[in-house]
Amino acid sequence: MPANPALDADAPAEAGPPDEAVGPLIRGVGVLRRLTEAGGTLSPSALERATGLARSTVDRITATLARMGYVRLDARDVVLAPRVMELGNAYLAALRLPALLGARADALADELDESVSLAVADLDGIRFIHQATRRRALSVSFRIGDLLPAERTAPGPLFATQWTDQDWARWRTRRAADPQEVAFPAVPPQQIPADGLTFPERVERARRNGWALDDQLIEPGLVAVSVPVRDPATGRPACVASVVSHTSRHSAADLRAALLPRLRTAVAAMEADLRTAPPPEPGPPPSGLATWTTASKHELGRDFVESLARGLTVLTAFGTGRPALPLTEVARATGLSRATARRALLTHEHLGLVRALPDRTFTLTPRVLDLGFPPLSRTTLPHLAEPHLRALAARLHEPTAMALLTEDGTEIQYTAGAGTSRVLTVHITVGARLPATATSLGRVLLADTSPAFPEIRAQGYALADEELESGLRSIAVPVRDRTGRAVAAVCVATHTARRTLTSCIEDVLPALRTTADHIQTDLHTASRFTPIPPT
Repeated sequence: MPANPALDADAPAEAGPPDEAVGPLIRGVGVLRRLTEAGGTLSPSALERATGLARSTVDRITATLARMGYVRLDARDVVLAPRVMELGNAYLAALRLPALLGARADALADELDESVSLAVADLDGIRFIHQATRRRALSVSFRIGDLLPAERTAPGPLFATQWTDQDWARWRTRRAADPQEVAFPAVPPQQIPADGLTFPERVERARRNGWALDDQLIEPGLVAVSVPVRDPATGRPACVASVVSHTSRHSAADLRAALLPRLRTAVAAMEADLRTAPPPEPGPPPSGLATWTTASKHELGRDFVESLARGLTVLTAFGTGRPALPLTEVARATGLSRATARRALLTHEHLGLVRALPDRTFTLTPRVLDLGFPPLSRTTLPHLAEPHLRALAARLHEPTAMALLTEDGTEIQYTAGAGTSRVLTVHITVGARLPATATSLGRVLLADTSPAFPEIRAQGYALADEELESGLRSIAVPVRDRTGRAVAAVCVATHTARRTLTSCIEDVLPALRTTADHIQTDLHTASRFTPIPPT
């Protein structure tokens, strides 16, 4: 724990925070990092212990983060919420590499039937920015945003071929100060390298070969081969592409002989994509953030830490076509004063989240992915939907459910649900299947692809009135992905004695649509750079 966690939470710099640093922002970032390290959930008392902050401070920070939609206060726990991924999305969008190269990595994973990753350098570590994994019982579990020590990976030696004397000094200092690798929670305890080489020796080998192997450096059984994807402007590695497998499928020697040639071919195509990529069209910057934070402060009073909220919104000023911004552009994008934006940028620079460039602009660093991204990058659509379904069930005192169409389109399969405490209620079993045409869920999904239900498609909802079972009435609306395709539907079920058809449309439907909108917002944020499984 830092000597002064209230002012120096996770700051990578050896010196203390600058005089103009925003203390509440430092403390709020520390809370997000502790939640991320814990897998996304901690009780307030556990956060108090992990951060060294007073309970009242933890409560004010989590109340502010909840207001921003970055956490959810769930019973006795503080839980990371999908909206916090907008911070990592800002970095990944500004970086452009996942958007430009992700499809090549996915295609290679399909071709080889092995996991493929893209990673960037993060000081003396490497951090994943894209993962194309195989869904097997024995599969690679690293996530986008996970940080690994350079010496325990195949990409690490390739990045280290570019290290300066200062970089090597930083690495040696970190190794001496943290021999147990506490700073890298994503990796298991260190093993003795199977090849018997030191890290500097592996770096020299990577320099000669132009590729690198990981022969069970992370853990027994895990092997990988890596090739750098070079920036066409500088010739330096922009990222490193890796094929990852298990010794039950490939030995390290097999990877080199069988998979390295195909990895090199894919990397050559990636480098061609980088050379020919047109300049990005700048996406819309955030708007109204300063006004929103001021209004929230007026509404919540001292329970809303305005300087924390404003500091975090500064990170969202960056994005597609906005990889490096001067102070004036950051202030304009967020609606903050230059002085407020400057203090936030200085604080983020101290925390390692922002880097100042020689041309007086600022850019995000990979450490922004520390703020909630890894645990949420492996979420599923039912997991995203469940808290919203519970809230809707509590509001209407009626059971709610989510379902998707089976592959042949003849049935629906329930994937999530929330019940009520009524004596007479509908019991929904996750995994259960029903005929699609007899349910409101099935009809609203079929209407998206079939001409059989034009009225439902036009009105955007479906009603089922006692067609599946006597006395059972339900209403459903679709949930759409970022392309507008209906990937699931949500419904409210009731008994005919409790609600008329008119009540379903006038009272239930508005609340149901609001819930679907909330689920869609979470889905669109979470799926921008990582696939979200429907089940």
